[in-house]
Amino acid sequence: MTDDLTNAVWRKSTRSNNSNNCVEVADLDGGRVAVRDSKNPAGPALIFTPSEWDAFIAGAKDGEFDPA
Repeated sequence: MTDDLTNAVWRKSTRSNNSNNCVEVADLDGGRVAVRDSKNPAGPALIFTPSEWDAFIAGAKDGEFDPA
């Protein structure tokens, strides 16, 4: 299944300082979340289920992705 992201409302962190070096996210139907590279808005997007997105956010908050 391919998601139509034409009408997706994309947002990025206010901490990005209007830079294009970040990711953008959009909320989709069913609680899913789309993520794309702000430097390539016409490029592909990753689509996460609610549980996948929750696990990612929890890992980020817990420092799971911080450099060693």
